[in-house]
Parts: sequence; C-alpha cells; structure tokens
Amino acid sequence: MMKILKNVTNGIILVIIGLMHTQFALSSDGFGRQFSEFSKSNFFYLFHDLQENRLMAGKELFESFAAFWFFYFGVLIIPFGLLLHVIERKYKILPHSFTISYLLVVMMGSYMIPESGITFFMLPHAIYMLVSNLYKARRKSIISDK
Repeated sequence: MMKILKNVTNGIILVIIGLMHTQFALSSDGFGRQFSEFSKSNFFYLFHDLQENRLMAGKELFESFAAFWFFYFGVLIIPFGLLLHVIERKYKILPHSFTISYLLVVMMGSYMIPESGITFFMLPHAIYMLVSNLYKARRKSIISDK
C-alpha cells in the first residue's frame, strides 16, 4: 500500500480529479441530458440554438454552456495532470511559482464557487501540493548542504 502511495504524484491526483469531473459531466446526475442533446448533432455543433434564438438564449442555453465547460475542464485537466506527473517524476519537486500560482487560482475558484469540487477536492490538493513541495525542496537543500 505504501509503495502505491509513494508512486502517486500530484499529477496523478489531477488526472483522477479530471476523470471524476468528466465522468460526472456525462452522468445522469450531472449533465447527461445536455450530452444527450449534443449527440443529436453528433457533437459537431453544440450551440445551434444560439444562432436561432440570440435574443431568447435562456436557461436551456445556459445549461448547455455549463455542460460543455464542465466536461471540457475535466478533459483539459487530464493532460495537464500527465504533464505535471512527468515533471514531478523527473525533477522530484515542482517549481514554487507553479505551486503558488496554482493555489491562488484554486482559491479564487473556491471563493467564487464555494459549494463545488474546486473547494472540496482541488483546494485540499493545492494546499497539499504546496506544502509537500516546500518540504521536498527544503529536504533537498539540507541534503545538498551536507
């Protein structure tokens, strides 16, 4: 069990979050109804209603945009997590500028949407990433000083 946990990087955690996000977007509890509508256009032209009803773009269109961006964010975070995984495996630590900026972006998202996965999943992960990265950097500098 410890060996598995030792091999889990911050990138792998982001990939898992991305997979969960994408799965939820496609589920009936998420945006399943909107994706069923998207399938009618073979996922080619998701917002055909926008051209037809520019002045009447109401709740239905808003839900379609939300479904698309929710799904897109989940898909986007997967390759981002894979990239982070490779960087972390190669260099053992992440650039501090990245961990700090990631935490700031996540904190902004948590402030804007407090009852969301950003707050419940990504904020703890961002704090863990920053603290563990600082610990690794400090440990590395102590070892290199000897």
